[in-house]
Amino acid sequence: MRILIDNYRNLTAEHCGSGSMRNLLYHYCKLELPEGVVFGLGAGLDSLFFSAPAATPPFMLFGRSISLERDLGESLGLDYHEVTEADDDRAWQKVRQQVINGNPTMLSGDIYYLDYRKFKVHFPGHRFVLLGFDDESQQVFVADRTESATQVCSMKALRLSRNPPVGISMANLWGEFKSSRLANSLPDACAIALQKTVLRMLGADQSQVNWIKSNAGEPDTLAGGLAGIDLLAQQLPHWQSHGAAADYATYMVNTITRFGTGGSLFRNLYREFLEWAQVQRPDLVAERCVELAARSAEHWGALSSTMQCLADNPNQPETWTIARQHLADARTAEAELFNRLGDTVL
Repeated sequence: MRILIDNYRNLTAEHCGSGSMRNLLYHYCKLELPEGVVFGLGAGLDSLFFSAPAATPPFMLFGRSISLERDLGESLGLDYHEVTEADDDRAWQKVRQQVINGNPTMLSGDIYYLDYRKFKVHFPGHRFVLLGFDDESQQVFVADRTESATQVCSMKALRLSRNPPVGISMANLWGEFKSSRLANSLPDACAIALQKTVLRMLGADQSQVNWIKSNAGEPDTLAGGLAGIDLLAQQLPHWQSHGAAADYATYMVNTITRFGTGGSLFRNLYREFLEWAQVQRPDLVAERCVELAARSAEHWGALSSTMQCLADNPNQPETWTIARQHLADARTAEAELFNRLGDTVL
């Protein structure tokens, strides 16, 4: 059997999760939103920093929440559900049936195993959309963020990606739109998402941290939100004298600006959302909040540029000092931003 859903519009995107959900919202709900707005309505911003001894380097920094896609559905009042399945064969049969029924289907997996992606790095939470399959050639057809054209991937590679043999697995996670009806207005959805992000960034909501604890082998060090930035700031001074300092700096450049983060560790996407949210909910989002979001994005971007200098030559004590200052300035901006938002949305 060969199936290909050919009426799916796939716009390229800055980030896989917000890009995929933007396109899926258009397909199922005829809702057209900028990517940054989709990201913000999914309460996508976070700062999850944790140790990962098996990784290189032995830590990870996630600038987005784990549950962006599900939270987007909740904000909009949309009947969208995500399901995991331990058995690889059953997991494939379920999503196969979805596309037979004509339903583009959200998948999650480790980008490293997807054979159409040239940039190879282990990232277990990559999002992409299944559009079809060909049993004879043992291939699947998917929509991904970097190309508007449909991509071809081997079934073997897809299977490995969805439930990889090493590292964090999303356990064959897939998402289903059970309805196209939006129960919440955009202003109401905006308020819901703002509140959720504020609670996470200020530490009252530990759901994202708890997910990491359950799925990443109980890391020795772990924090999210502003506390995650604090934890990174505590670790940063020790990197300067580390033998792998250049590798640590390279990872920071990648995770801030190169790993599909929309620039500046997703802060540019969140700034775009707050600009929109100020129009939707001027009672909740002041101009100062938009300014602070832009300032945070600038400092994360400057941190990435500084880390690139250190990746090229880590023996620059004064540059390490500049890096620490950029991180501190980003933290200061975000602390004011989310405390200000907290005063209006909580």
